[in-house]
Formats: sequence, structure tokens, C-alpha cells
Amino acid sequence: MTDLPYSRTLQVDLYQLTMSQAYLHAGMTGQATFSLSFRGYPKDRGFYASAGQETALEILQGFRFTEADLDYIESTALFDQDFLAFLEDVRFTGSVRAVSEGTVIFADEPVLEITAPLIEAQLVETALLNAVTFQTAALTKAARIKHAANGAPVVEFGARRAQGQEAADIASRCSAIAGFAATSNLHAASRYGLTVAGTMAHSFVQSFNDELAAFRAYVAEFPDSATLLVDTYDTGMGIANAITVAGEMAERGEKLQAIRLDSGNLADLAEEARSSLDAAGLNDLKIIATGGLDEHSISELVEARAPIDSFGVGTRFVVSADAPYLDSVYKLAAYDGRPTNKLSPGKMTLPGAKQVFRTSANGQFTGDVIGIAGETAPAGTEPLLEKVMENGVIVCGQKGGIPEARERLRTQLSMLPDGVTALRNPERYPVTISPDLERLRREISDSAG
Repeated sequence: MTDLPYSRTLQVDLYQLTMSQAYLHAGMTGQATFSLSFRGYPKDRGFYASAGQETALEILQGFRFTEADLDYIESTALFDQDFLAFLEDVRFTGSVRAVSEGTVIFADEPVLEITAPLIEAQLVETALLNAVTFQTAALTKAARIKHAANGAPVVEFGARRAQGQEAADIASRCSAIAGFAATSNLHAASRYGLTVAGTMAHSFVQSFNDELAAFRAYVAEFPDSATLLVDTYDTGMGIANAITVAGEMAERGEKLQAIRLDSGNLADLAEEARSSLDAAGLNDLKIIATGGLDEHSISELVEARAPIDSFGVGTRFVVSADAPYLDSVYKLAAYDGRPTNKLSPGKMTLPGAKQVFRTSANGQFTGDVIGIAGETAPAGTEPLLEKVMENGVIVCGQKGGIPEARERLRTQLSMLPDGVTALRNPERYPVTISPDLERLRREISDSAG
């Protein structure tokens, strides 16, 4: 196995290289516009929370094939020396318009559009789809979980089940944009400046001769921040042991922070725990629920008024278990001044560089219009795509990073109709096409026929 240094630029599918050599020899060096968007929705999704634009811009600004990349490409014996020489010098020199991270978007609306020489725009397809697709899936899942928690804090600890370390870190970042309180992933916390939180594992309890000894040892080390996991053996006894330890701590002037329930009927166990804790005078001792939770199970617990103070989510969040992929597309919209689109049944695309115009009234979004970039904005609308890169250089990055994206997402979700954010069978948010874009689409369809 050849162990190449990691290269984002080499993150291409083979056909992007073979097409590019054919473009080069055919003299196809004109400007091309590509649109990145999502087709339809996964089950029970009524919106997308967009993310990944920051990564996409970093990829484009740093685009270059290394010597190791070029050696490997040459070793495939598919490409001639003229093309290899071209790749050695190629850089991304185009422009990008994009919606900001944390923007709520809908099917067929461009998340970003690239205008660049055709080969440059073609070569970055896979890397950009990879960056935007997973991050949008993760942020959308996180937003739904935060919505279901109805104000209760949520902590993310999915790193161990993520599909790779990079995915783990990205999911942690997306959880922060969605408004989660903390992550257990120290690597992501260090990388992105996130708050960390954690409790203990069942292995800690099992390592001691008995549960009470384990609890005492743990709080001796962390008297100001301890949370005790009470379901290793018998949850009722675990709660009783936690109450004993809490009493011993109080005598020392210390305070147990919380207990964690990780299995069983969480609603019933939370009721049992709250009753026992209150009877012991531990009214402010928190109850944390974990164990295979997602937006649906959290919503059920909230609706049942289970006395749970915060939630922890891992596996089902970090892999977006009920919607592990999004049908993202990166399609040519114009080449050399000629708008173009795809007419395949079920996979039609919209031609030309585009803009999304959003309408709101009385503090609520009422509908979007997809139009042609540069057309006069419909009255009372706000354009969503802005120029973020010019001549291959970032000119307006994702301003404010995580804090601004978090506030943007929070505000926009609060402005969506309740039916659109429903966790089951959501209503479809109205998205229409402007008369100018519809006219252009018909002209192209007629000429192709």
C-alpha cells in the first residue's frame, strides 16, 4: 500500500481528471458555473441547516496538486505529459457565492455557486460535495435534536461511533452551531474552542468491588463536578448509593452535581430518581439522560414531562442515523456564457447562475423564490447568496465562525412555520421559481427538444 500524505486536492473522482484532460485538449477553457444543492428531502425532514461552506472555501483557496499527488496520477498511466504539466500549475482562480453557515435552506436551492475556468470548477466537485453534504446532514440532525429538547441542555459525545476522526470533529462543531451545551470530544474542543463535558463509564464502576466504593473514589477526585452513572447493576440501588455519597459530600461542604440514566425506561426511572432525590433533600441535583437518544426519543420524554434536566446524544446524532446521506448534487449551470441544465426525468436542474430570495412577514418566513443571479429582487425579499471568494481568494469568509452561525440558525429556525420544523411528516415550505428563471428553463428545454 502506498502511504500518500493527506491531500484535499487529490480528493477527486477519476472521471473529473479524465474529463479535464479531454477539456484541455478540446480547448474548453471558458468560464463555467456550477451549483451545489440538495434534491428532495430525507424522510421526516422539512428543512436543511447548511454547513461546510467554511471548509469549502479553505479547500478552494489552498487548491494545488503536490508532487506526491502528481506522481500518483502519473502512475495510473492514464494521462499524458501535457495534462500533468497543466495540473502542476493549476490553482483555483474563480469566484464563489454562498449562503452563510447556519442558514436554513430548502430543496433545489443553491448552497453555493462557483464560477471558474471549466477544469478548475470540475476538479473540485468531490471535495466540495464531501465538505458540504456531511456537515449539512450533521447540523440538520443537531438542529432537530436541539429543537426536540425544548430548552434543556444537550451534550454531544458521538466521537467513538463517528465514521472517522474528521467526521467526529466536524459533528462536534456542528453540534455547537446547533446550540448544544458541550462535547466530550477534546480534540474537537481544542480545535474549535468548544466547551467540554463528561461523566464516567460503566467500566469505572465495574472496576471496583462495589458501586458505592466506585462512587466514593470518583467524587474524591472531582468534588466540584462529579456526575454518577447509576445503572451499571440495578438503577434503584444506584440512585440510593448516589444519595448516600451526596450526603457524605454535603458533610464535607461539597456538592454532587448530577446522576446519569443510560438504560431502561428513562421516563419511569427519571420519575423514580427525582422522587428519591427530592425526598433526600437533593432537589437541585440534576438528572441526565443518555443511551441511544435522538430527536424522536427526546421529544417523547419531553412530552411525557419526564423530570430530566439534560440529554446526552451520541451514535444516532453523529451518523445522522435516520438520514445518513443527503442527495446532494453539483451540476453545471452555465458554460462560456451559455446557460445549461439537466433534463433527465426526476433529476432536472435549474440553468444559469442563481439567487435565492426569501420573504418574511410578522417575524416569520413565508416563502422563497429561486431566481436568476442579478435579476431584480422581488419586492420584500432578501437575497441569501453573497460573494465569498474572488479570484481564488476569500473576500468574505464565514463571519463570526461558530457564534454567528449559531445565532443565525437559532433566529432562522424561530422564524420557520411550526409545521416545517415538525419532527414527523413536516409541512413543505413554499419555494417557487421566478418568472425570469422559469422562462429561461423553458427556452432551454424547447431548444433541447
